[in-house]
Amino acid sequence: MKRIVFVIIFLTAAVGKALSAGSDGNGKTDSRFQIASNMEIMYGIVRELDMSYVDTLDMKKLIETGINAMLGSIDPYTEYYPEADMSELKTMTTGKYGGIGSIIRQYPKRDYIYIEEPYEDMPAQKAGLKAGDRILAIDGESMKGKSSQYVSDHLRGEVGTSLTVSVGRGEDSIDVTFDRKTITLPSVPYYGMTGDYGYIILESFTENCSREVLKAVVDLKERGAKGLILDLRGNGGGLLNEAVDLVGLFVPLGTKVVEIKGMTPQAAGSYSTQKKPVDTKLPLVVLIDGESASASEIVSGSLQDLDRAVIMGARSFGKGLVQSTRPLPFNGAVKLTTAKYYIPSGRCIQEIDYSRKNDKGQAQHIPDSLTQVFHTSAGRPVRDGGGIRPDVDCPSDTIPDIVYALSQDVVLFDFLNDYCSRHDSIAPIDRFEVTDEELASFKDYCRNSSFEYSSSSSKALKSLRKIAENEGLESKAEEEFRALEEKLKFDMATDLDRFDDDIRRILAVEIANRYYYQKGTIRQSLKDDKVLKAAVELLSDEGRYRGILTDLPSAE
Repeated sequence: MKRIVFVIIFLTAAVGKALSAGSDGNGKTDSRFQIASNMEIMYGIVRELDMSYVDTLDMKKLIETGINAMLGSIDPYTEYYPEADMSELKTMTTGKYGGIGSIIRQYPKRDYIYIEEPYEDMPAQKAGLKAGDRILAIDGESMKGKSSQYVSDHLRGEVGTSLTVSVGRGEDSIDVTFDRKTITLPSVPYYGMTGDYGYIILESFTENCSREVLKAVVDLKERGAKGLILDLRGNGGGLLNEAVDLVGLFVPLGTKVVEIKGMTPQAAGSYSTQKKPVDTKLPLVVLIDGESASASEIVSGSLQDLDRAVIMGARSFGKGLVQSTRPLPFNGAVKLTTAKYYIPSGRCIQEIDYSRKNDKGQAQHIPDSLTQVFHTSAGRPVRDGGGIRPDVDCPSDTIPDIVYALSQDVVLFDFLNDYCSRHDSIAPIDRFEVTDEELASFKDYCRNSSFEYSSSSSKALKSLRKIAENEGLESKAEEEFRALEEKLKFDMATDLDRFDDDIRRILAVEIANRYYYQKGTIRQSLKDDKVLKAAVELLSDEGRYRGILTDLPSAE
């Protein structure tokens, strides 16, 4: 607390002279005066709370809450990182951290955190830890009742430091001692051939990800790939320079990729490709969806504007903002929005205008009717605002409510633990499939468990009933509400059979993960990926592919 109060005293003293500045010659309040006066008010409030509040307050937590609330009112990307959270910021940008290399998960009504997935070839997996292991203790401290964040913080640490993890497996307890290693999350977790075409999945734009993509492209070309599919679905972005370097793999040297514009000269600039491309002619399809954001949109949008690739999937997220980090006193940092970016056609694809808010304080979406038309290098019309619109719409399959609920529930996790205890291995991933007997066994397991779920329609009806109650109308429609509730009740036995194929798919993916880790998960998922299949079909039809890049219908 003393450190924080010292910062406030220092700031108010440093700008104290501005308090007498009043306003400028035009009668407009000087912003420096506003800052200084409000900092003085803030310090006064903190001082009074510290000296006079009836109960003892955690002043550090209180002030951090104030900081986060202030930043959160601006946009969701401007964030404060105190010293204790700087490792999180570093992991975001580098994809690296010190730890044992595993995903952990917390399940309701369970006392311990579980190993969800050890990363292949990382300390946890090499030491024999398995998905389903309960983390009982770390360095002798019981983890019973602890949150996943607490457990994660204790598993991570400085590279080279040691720790002992006690895990429960069935009725047994195992102690494993590790030296923490640098855990590098792969930005390209998988690439390979699908028929005659190369497929690359890029999960994040962390340091050197463009090099990983380059390596994959070179390898796939050597294997005879007649075209490439770059999968950016679910990729929330990352480093701007990596996005530029990735585009540079496919366009001529010196091509302008993106321009950024901010309030200061330091927040403005133009970025062009700096390296010789690996291939400027090979047919290229880029896959995007509603979670493709930021750097993913720079790559997909630039390749679209330059008529270098066909974009396929669903409209992207729409993040046209650039963040920069600034150091703060006491080893913290602030990540703040400093600019907007504009891709080669001159458009900015930002979906939400955070400077405009309604009477509830909610930022406003930019309606399609207010977006403007820009043009690609070949003259194809494209629009700003609202993300990247794909050249070929091909949304992913929707997930039935019961399948989503199963993926989140402990019943699937417990079944997998039991399955793995009875199967030392499964078929190679190319041949693996869930048999009818295994699917029936899982259904029986669900029926005999405490698994429950609510359909989306039931949740919507519950919300509607609450609104009617608040408006005093519930009694008038009580009979109708009850009738609808009865009709919308799920029948688990029926739904388990109705969505047979969807349940089989998720079960196959989860089993593949247990035996073949992340690569197995991806390869199993790709077997039923309709968007990937559509991309392969497009690349197989050269006339259609070229036609899209030269004769797209007018943007609406």
